[in-house]
Amino acid sequence: MLAQRLRSARRNKKLTQEELASKLHTKKQTISNYETGYSSPSNEVLKEIANILDVSTDYLLGRTDYQKEISNNKIEINEPLDGLFGYDLDSLTEEEKKELKKQLKKEVEFFLWQKKQKDE
Repeated sequence: MLAQRLRSARRNKKLTQEELASKLHTKKQTISNYETGYSSPSNEVLKEIANILDVSTDYLLGRTDYQKEISNNKIEINEPLDGLFGYDLDSLTEEEKKELKKQLKKEVEFFLWQKKQKDE
């Protein structure tokens, strides 16, 4: 997953392997090795790659399909849902509330990601 996501994100930023390597202070062959799956970057290098390519490490690792985690306006899992959109959510169990928050978070992130794609 990392190899494909890295190649795709690099191409989306219109960077060559050489240009990405230069930004990482490494060699083109190192980037090629990452993109073929021959080797993997360290955690520190992975974070730097994500910063350069403007994607999240979770996206590169295949943990999410959203390229960029939305850092502002996050729905915190521990925040109360009382009266959300006028709905009475008192009948939900704590586990159901937690699941609802996770689903809302995904929807908000997806909405904001779509908006960003339209704006670019």
